[in-house]
Amino acid sequence: MKRWLACVVLPLVGTAQVPCGKLVEVKLPGVTVSAAEFADKRCRVALTLTPSADSDIKSEVWLPPAGAWNGKLLMVGGGGFVGSINQRGLAGAVSEGYAGASTDTGHTGGDGSFALGHPEKVVDFAYRAVHETVVAAKTVIAAHYGRPARLAYWEGCSTGGRQGLMEAQRYPEDFDGIIAGAPANNQIQLCAWRMRVMVASLRGPDRAISQAKKMMLHNAVLDACDTQDGVADRLLTDPRKCGFDPAALACRGGEREDCLTAGELETVKLAYTDAVKKSGELIYPRLPKGTEPGWLLPGNATEPGGIDLGMFRYVARQDRNWDWRTFDLESDTDLAMKQAGFIHATNPDLSKFKARGGKLLIYHGWSDGGSGGAISAFNTLSYYESVLAKMGPDQSGWLRLFLVPGMAHCGGGTGPNQFSALAALERWREKGAAPDRIIAARVSNGRVDMTRPLCPHPQVAVYSGSGSTNDAGNFVCKLF
Repeated sequence: MKRWLACVVLPLVGTAQVPCGKLVEVKLPGVTVSAAEFADKRCRVALTLTPSADSDIKSEVWLPPAGAWNGKLLMVGGGGFVGSINQRGLAGAVSEGYAGASTDTGHTGGDGSFALGHPEKVVDFAYRAVHETVVAAKTVIAAHYGRPARLAYWEGCSTGGRQGLMEAQRYPEDFDGIIAGAPANNQIQLCAWRMRVMVASLRGPDRAISQAKKMMLHNAVLDACDTQDGVADRLLTDPRKCGFDPAALACRGGEREDCLTAGELETVKLAYTDAVKKSGELIYPRLPKGTEPGWLLPGNATEPGGIDLGMFRYVARQDRNWDWRTFDLESDTDLAMKQAGFIHATNPDLSKFKARGGKLLIYHGWSDGGSGGAISAFNTLSYYESVLAKMGPDQSGWLRLFLVPGMAHCGGGTGPNQFSALAALERWREKGAAPDRIIAARVSNGRVDMTRPLCPHPQVAVYSGSGSTNDAGNFVCKLF
């Protein structure tokens, strides 16, 4: 791609703008411009990319009018196995003045069956589709506006978070700033952890946990640990400090709604424990305390989640008839890693991204644990710490992690869960104003009922001791 980027992009710089409809005539090796049309106050360019003989990557670039363009590119990520264009993200990018880009990562649909017999499509999903798309998008942008984008940003959560970290690791020249939310950066091992919990829990109806009992457990956790941070707000500022033992809820003398049976307690303990190999090697960390309401566990599910099934049925086993009941944590994880370990974005060496002035903002909700996501904030914290171990203890000039109390997977939850990471990244990359705090809000029934500062780890929001605990102005960022 670098070879044709040099011969296609550079001649377009400073030349006349190519009108929207004429963009179908732009010639790019390995790329077909299948549509270019102006509608809804923007130009939509549809691309098909074929970097391999078995690739069929669909991508789109949305371009605001020249007078409304801020001169920058924002590419948005997807979730799960992706399989579709992120239309909502593209619309948001254009509304902010960006040229937007998105890709389906090379297949349609999100069940993982695309991987059956198609190893090149797995490569496209893993990393190639995003890279090829951003290179093509920069070419289209330069052609349309007569000048290149002066900056390129990435924003994504879950799989989108993994995609962002992958770009920083594998293609550090693609983006000037990256937002990686709740990254599924070791997706195979994440799926293995969830399979471990689900398969064990589905073996008997006595292990099923109702939503009412999950809420009972959650309230017991909060009753025990909520005020450790000095504020009674039903949020855990740092779940690592919560030592609540679910055995305290064990039923005595028969099942009741306010206690956990032996089978239910076994399921809870699985969710609270790391997945490890027989050697003791960590596969994937446990869920933090405070994540209980969203757990995808027997009681509201009859089989493992579709992403997890897809990872082992199609990617690892290459067998659509594989019986998930035979799942073996160690051997199936090893097989999946052998087949597609390149999906992982776990390299802690981000020195090339740092050297070119890149900024990386990572965030994760402490209450992430449901809706099929169940991406542990402990895993993100572990990756962040691995970067510091590799590159030195102070990387705050270009790397910051924000852990959000009460926020669920990529948003939602009971805590302050709405904030503009993009605005913080812009100020950081373009004005040198590092995000020492990001103001987040909780919105209920269309109204803001709480604001709270999000603080760069290891700092947390600490109450000043006076004023409303729902007002961010009454909190400071400090070590807790």
